[in-house]
Amino acid sequence: MKSSPEKNQEDEELRLSGFLRPRRSTYSKPLPPPEREFFGEFSKIHYQNDFPKDKPKLLNDFRPNFTIQLRLSSNDDSSNSNRRVFEDQVHRLVDRCSPKPDYKYFFPAKYVCATLQYRQWNDTKDAIVYLWDQRLKGFHSLNPNLISNVTVPSDKDELRSSLKTLFENHVKGLLDGEIVKKWSSKMDLLSKEVGNIDSMLSRKGGVKLFQFNMMQKKKEGLVTELELIEKRLEEFTISMNCILSHIDGSQYCMPFDDEAELNVLRFPGELVWDQIHFVILRECRRLDDGLPIYSCRREILKMIHNQQAMVLIGETGSGKSTQLVQFLADSGLADAGSVICTQPRKIAAMSLAQRVREESDGCYKNNPVICYPSFSSAQGLKSKVIFMTDHCLLQHYMNDRTLAGVSYIIVDEAHERSLNTDLLLALLKGLLLERHNLRLIIMSATADACKLSDYFFGCGTYHVVGRNFSVEIKYVPSACGESNAIWRPHFGNCAPYVSDVVKTVTEINRTEKEGAILAFLTSQTEVEWACEKLNAPSAVALPLHGKLSSEEQGKVFKNYKERKIIFATNLAETSLTIPGVKYVVDCGLVKDSRFEPSTGMNVLRVCRISQSSAEQRAGRAGRTEPGKCYRLYSEEEFQSMPSYQDPEIRKVHLGIAMLRIIALGIKNVRDFDFIDAPSPKAIDMAIENLIHLGAIICKNGAFEFTEDGRYLVKLGIEPRLGKLIIESLHFRLGKEGLVLAAVMANSSSVFYRVGNDEDKLKSDCLKVPFCHRDGDLFTLLSVYKEWEKLPMVNQSKWCVNNSVNAKSMRRCKEAVDELEHCLKNELASIIPNYWYWNPDVPTEHDKNLKKVILSSLAENVAMYSGHDRLGYQVGLSKQYVQLHPSSSLLIYSQKPSWVVFGDILSISSQYLVCVTAIDHDCLYTLSPSLLDVSEMEKHKLHANVMTGFGTILLKRFCGRANSSLFSLISRVQSACMDERIGIEVDIDKNEIQLFASSKNMEKVTTLVNDALQYEAKWLRDECTEKYLYRGGPGITPSLALIGAGGEIKHLELQKRYLTVEVFHPNARAIDDKELLMMFEKRVSSISSIHRNLSIGHDCEDSEKWGKITFLTPEAAEKAVTEMNDIDVNGSLLKVSPSRITSGGERFTFPAVRVRVCWPRRYSKGYAFVKCAREDLYTIVSNFSGLVIRGKFIRCEISKNEDCVLVHGIDKELSDPELFDILSTATYRKIFDIHLVRGEAVNTPSYATCEEALAREIAPLIPSKNSLVKNFHVQVFPPEAKDYTMKAVITFDGRLHLEAAMALDHIQGKVLPGCRSWQKIQCYHMFNSSVFCPSFVYPVVRQQLESLFKHQNGGSYTLERNDNGSYRVKISANATKTVADMRRPLEQILSGKNLNHDSLTPSILQLVFSRDGIKLLKSLQMDTGTFIMYDRQKLNVRIFGPEEKVSVAEKRLVQSLLVLNENKQHEIRLRGKGLPYNLMKEVVKKFGSDLHGLKEKVPDAELLLNIRRHALLFQGNKEVRQKVEEIISEVARSLSDSGLSEVPEGEIACPICLCELEDCYQLEACRHSFCRSCLVDQCESAIKSHEGFPLRCTQEGCGIPILLADLRSLLTAEKLEDLFRASLGAFVALSGGMYRFCPSPDCPALYRVAPPGLDGMGAEPFVCGACHVETCTSCHLEYHPFMKCERYKLFKEDPDHKSLKEWCKGKDEVKCCPVCGHTIEKYEGCNHVECKCGNHICWVCLDYFGTSRDCYDHLGTEHPAVHLEAF
Repeated sequence: MKSSPEKNQEDEELRLSGFLRPRRSTYSKPLPPPEREFFGEFSKIHYQNDFPKDKPKLLNDFRPNFTIQLRLSSNDDSSNSNRRVFEDQVHRLVDRCSPKPDYKYFFPAKYVCATLQYRQWNDTKDAIVYLWDQRLKGFHSLNPNLISNVTVPSDKDELRSSLKTLFENHVKGLLDGEIVKKWSSKMDLLSKEVGNIDSMLSRKGGVKLFQFNMMQKKKEGLVTELELIEKRLEEFTISMNCILSHIDGSQYCMPFDDEAELNVLRFPGELVWDQIHFVILRECRRLDDGLPIYSCRREILKMIHNQQAMVLIGETGSGKSTQLVQFLADSGLADAGSVICTQPRKIAAMSLAQRVREESDGCYKNNPVICYPSFSSAQGLKSKVIFMTDHCLLQHYMNDRTLAGVSYIIVDEAHERSLNTDLLLALLKGLLLERHNLRLIIMSATADACKLSDYFFGCGTYHVVGRNFSVEIKYVPSACGESNAIWRPHFGNCAPYVSDVVKTVTEINRTEKEGAILAFLTSQTEVEWACEKLNAPSAVALPLHGKLSSEEQGKVFKNYKERKIIFATNLAETSLTIPGVKYVVDCGLVKDSRFEPSTGMNVLRVCRISQSSAEQRAGRAGRTEPGKCYRLYSEEEFQSMPSYQDPEIRKVHLGIAMLRIIALGIKNVRDFDFIDAPSPKAIDMAIENLIHLGAIICKNGAFEFTEDGRYLVKLGIEPRLGKLIIESLHFRLGKEGLVLAAVMANSSSVFYRVGNDEDKLKSDCLKVPFCHRDGDLFTLLSVYKEWEKLPMVNQSKWCVNNSVNAKSMRRCKEAVDELEHCLKNELASIIPNYWYWNPDVPTEHDKNLKKVILSSLAENVAMYSGHDRLGYQVGLSKQYVQLHPSSSLLIYSQKPSWVVFGDILSISSQYLVCVTAIDHDCLYTLSPSLLDVSEMEKHKLHANVMTGFGTILLKRFCGRANSSLFSLISRVQSACMDERIGIEVDIDKNEIQLFASSKNMEKVTTLVNDALQYEAKWLRDECTEKYLYRGGPGITPSLALIGAGGEIKHLELQKRYLTVEVFHPNARAIDDKELLMMFEKRVSSISSIHRNLSIGHDCEDSEKWGKITFLTPEAAEKAVTEMNDIDVNGSLLKVSPSRITSGGERFTFPAVRVRVCWPRRYSKGYAFVKCAREDLYTIVSNFSGLVIRGKFIRCEISKNEDCVLVHGIDKELSDPELFDILSTATYRKIFDIHLVRGEAVNTPSYATCEEALAREIAPLIPSKNSLVKNFHVQVFPPEAKDYTMKAVITFDGRLHLEAAMALDHIQGKVLPGCRSWQKIQCYHMFNSSVFCPSFVYPVVRQQLESLFKHQNGGSYTLERNDNGSYRVKISANATKTVADMRRPLEQILSGKNLNHDSLTPSILQLVFSRDGIKLLKSLQMDTGTFIMYDRQKLNVRIFGPEEKVSVAEKRLVQSLLVLNENKQHEIRLRGKGLPYNLMKEVVKKFGSDLHGLKEKVPDAELLLNIRRHALLFQGNKEVRQKVEEIISEVARSLSDSGLSEVPEGEIACPICLCELEDCYQLEACRHSFCRSCLVDQCESAIKSHEGFPLRCTQEGCGIPILLADLRSLLTAEKLEDLFRASLGAFVALSGGMYRFCPSPDCPALYRVAPPGLDGMGAEPFVCGACHVETCTSCHLEYHPFMKCERYKLFKEDPDHKSLKEWCKGKDEVKCCPVCGHTIEKYEGCNHVECKCGNHICWVCLDYFGTSRDCYDHLGTEHPAVHLEAF
């Protein structure tokens, strides 16, 4: 019925048009209205007539007999959408009307658009038929309504007959019309395509297997589609026949098997053309829409009619939710009662009701489709179709156990298996047994049909296929494996599977064609992370999760130019359909919330989805076209998934369910007929909760309701929320109680926190003003109060501005309204619309609200444990849980002693949520069975604070990533047998907090102190290894240990190891501190520890614990000896030396390399002697008659006249022997001798020769080091053309004397297995090297190139080192030649040392200043030289050509002196001996700009540096003295007046004696200094190379500054300078024991040879940095085979004048009779070989060509002396 205002408005419109005038007789005229009234209203009406314009005619002169009203249909809203266009359409329709009306009126009214007035009936009838015809053709939707002023009985029949004909023709036209033809054509095409596939499958040769499977699958899909179209056409035909039957008055019945006559469409008795037309339109839409359920209409109705219950499984998109209720209403099956369709959610019930209303508008009288989103006992169940929630129907059932007036119940979305759904189905099962006329249809998309069918007495099941396209399933398991991806550690913000989803989406976007991508993840965090990390410029990433606002969610439905990529939670699985999705990425996981009765926690964890959910997700890709689903798991994992998800009744708290079951009078709840029974533990816990809430009591083994219990049943909400409301009424806080219940139910979604990190931080800040001191529920209460008082139009904007979820607030508001309505109607309680509670003013209401909250959450009380790590101890379970990070209590940094909480949420950790602080006094109102307050307080932890520790010590105490701290905590907990014990370190406050019970506190303190003492000792002893230079392939650099105070603790030059490597099979499980304590007890002297960072990762060093460095090599060797193979944690510890591996075997000292060869071809007895042409005849003459080995030789000049041919040579003679003999036979120079040889003879293998040579040499070479072989023999395999066998023997350079003896021994020897003429020949070369820095080489390159052109008797070789420097290597066959070649080279590469009397060390250090660096660069560029400051020797050298060096030297001296005169001098105003307030007095006396001082010293430029407490000035020496005198006078005046004492209580720096600035505390002694003062102390030591070790300058302290402090104070560069300075100081204080390498600025060191050990006995030093070889005795270049004294003289006197004087009177010094070379001999036989190659008798100085001849001479001429020598 229309409301009275609307009715009155319509009547007024009709009255104005004359349609409601009273009717008289058939031909009587209506009475005219008053003329004034008519014209007054007529001005509002638009009218048209045929009267002449000059003579208007009044309406009174025309009386129509028939009027046609064009009324709007109830569902026509076109007039409202565009009024102007609609009016134009109405005008055109009326203008085209045939026949034309006598009068026509147009109204801007809501219901009547126009009226057409006729006098004649035939015109009127034709006009009505025309208008209906136009409507049937779709030209308008107006309803022609006839009003007759003249009554003729036959007119009505005549009009009915005409309209029957019109409608029948229209319906028959539809059966043969375009819509049917379109689908028939579609069937033909499908049939043809099926035929093509059949022909391809049956052709000769067939198809391949994969093609066969694809084609067969395609055929099945086509056949299914063909059958559905055929059924839809059949349904359409039947419905049209029903309409025709209704029009002609007959009945069309469906061909059911039984005798019942049922129609798919049943109409009322009268013909209502408007209704018939709407039904026709709806049937056409159904056919065109093609919903799958439409093709199954008759079959479903048949099953419903024949069975009391059925299960209808309809895939998503089948149309079951909107169509089935209409099928029942259309067919008349539900005429006996209402059809109720339940939904799990209100929004679904409301939207479906609206959709059905729109679809069926006009098809039923009075549009009987309503929705009950919430329950009220006043609601009637009398409408034809009712949508409601399953909760609402449950409440109706609790009021009326028979559900009278209901004939059909449809339970939709049963697959969700919500708690209400399961409980409702269980109750309806019993009701079906009582009411046989009640029908139940259970509808779902993916429910377990068999289980439901079996539960409902084996009822029938009907499956409706979906309207999905085919979806290709691709299994793409991630590399890590899905099953492991859930529990693997999460790196970064998200789990590994999230990264896999993003990678898959990126690949799909890159390779697949257009189409939206929908990727499923498990949480809001993952969705936002994926959107942020996706790198796809051609796509737009959109999030979709439940916490988004409606506007944000709506973005996924929009169209974009780019490809849509939606990352969604399972919200997109069934709740909504996103258009355009073609690709789905399924991670196979979901975040599932489950209540665990054993712990009382709501556990939120990531777990596998069910197979039904996987199918639902895949189906999202086939909504509009064929798609693909990428499953990031294997097919085997899919098969192992559960078929369906667990019902909610097994996952939630059962309080409300148990309440309703008990209310039904069921005594034993466990006997209730559940579909899936929950666990007995869950049932028992729910009943206990109801007892604690005071809802039920147990009497005589049965449960009875209390008064509160009965109220809770009527409220129908969660019991604890109901208890909240009931208790609030007792305190007259009804409004507050309702809101508390509403916000508590929505507590997790009130605050809107999404977006990137910045957005979330902003949301957190916006939440702060609402946070209440008493906890989360009070915070939510204040939010609601603030939101509610706003006008409705401003509420949404307010929510956005405050990051509050508007949807959640509206849900809260709806809940409040429903509860308020329920209290009013069910409990007769009126809730006031005002608040008592004020969030800003603490009142008694706060305490009362806490009592209310405690009464409803009595089981959820928790006590603060006393330690933040543990959090709160839950009263019932005694477990420890933290507050959720979003809790309001954390905003206030509060830790209330007692709280109550809403739930325990278990995600990655466990958290208390919805927490409220509770007063201690309130706790005693609780039952002792729930909470024993005194007992819990006994176990509370106490805190103890330890202070006075350094920052670095605390960091070491904690270890990397707190690993040491955690290990200590574990040991302490084990020792005290209390896992609650905690240790927290606050490095900022330099304190340690201990948490333990009172009985364990003393023991815990002792254990922590012991650990601190060990850590302090390691900190004091800590050293760092510093290599003196950079090593390289084959080079092990020397190293020094620098420790506290920057002092050199140990210098290792012998390459012994100081570091050991520690291995253990389970290195990760070892307690680091326990292991180090073991080393400390057995070995001690630990200087540093290096933990292996790769522990725990799969790598080669997974068993390596790390490295330990000791102060001495002996301690390191002891560690290897004593700690190896010790049992640690059940496995053996492995300790081995740690060395720097080299690229190959390399001797420490310059190796002696000798080339050795022997002939492999026999001699033919003749040779060619090469000489000058002018000497040919002389040599032939000299050789005539020469006898060699008893044979005369013959000589002749060769044919080419370039050599002498000698015949008759003994074939045993070797080339060197022949050369010696022939050289002595003539005084002419012989260039070379070539002994002609024949074929090669068989000789031992080269390996055999190597062994033979080694056997000959080994007895003569002592073994000084067992770890290193002192010589090496290598024989090279000969090639066919070689005349000789070749070998190389390499000796350790330290054994050069032994090497010479060994070579002398094998010279001329014949190896075993060789012929007698295969004698060994040795060729020895002498080498020396000079270092050239990389920056020096460019300026001396031309000098070097000029020098290299004159290689007198030797060779220069330029080599580039690995560090970029150069080495010039000299090679010659005599030491004199080497020395002669080295002398000019040294002059070039040593540069010129800058020596000037006026250049003091402080002036030289100016080269490091900014001006000094500029000066050096300018001089170098101008003069073409290089100027170097040698940091080791503290001198300046200039490199380059001599003339340029002289110019540079002169200019440098002048410039440095000028720079020193003009430099900025500094007078310190603080320090030892100076008053602490000297700077203040200077400013006070001379002004802040020092103008008073400038007046006294006008030539000085003065500047005061306040931070450094220094007076800076520029001026000459006189100016400086004057300024210093003035400042000294001020200081003396302060001291004399007694104003220089530091005020009591003021902390002063021990260095500057002033107030601390940028305070730094030394780690060892905790004394405080100005940081800049400590840095100055270090820099002073760097410049002076003095003051080591650096110590604390506090009076009476003197503790060395720890290495850790030095690292904190100095940069890496300054620390390196400190090390170099300390090294220089170490060398200076070594008493000559150590020296730097003689190369300029070379950092290498060597140990000086002991006194009395000359160069021939001292081991040489080979620099690993510059490769220069140095004698460790005389510190000159290495000179093998020559004593230091002789070499020095030779160096100083190259012309031998002083050498001759030195030789006088010395029997051990003689000269060679051939070349005059001075020879010194102290031991050995009287045979000496000179460098010229002659063998000399030391007795008579006779010389011989071979050693054998010399020994024969000694035996013959000097037998006594010869024997005496041996």
